[in-house]
Amino acid sequence: MITLDTIQKRLSEEIERSNLSRATIASRINVCHQTVSHYVKGDKMPALDTFANLCIVLDVDPAYILGIKND
Repeated sequence: MITLDTIQKRLSEEIERSNLSRATIASRINVCHQTVSHYVKGDKMPALDTFANLCIVLDVDPAYILGIKND
């Protein structure tokens, strides 16, 4: 089952795993670095367009983040 907790956890893990600074990620998806920090902490979820761009920047399959795929 897809849950918000799974999405937040996977998104946070992929941001941390990316080896990109939060400032770099933020500039590439056009948000402030504090917003990326909120994504990592699970305080906020990105808007759909921001989520799509984040997946591109992180080079991760959106289906994995959403819990549709497990690898």
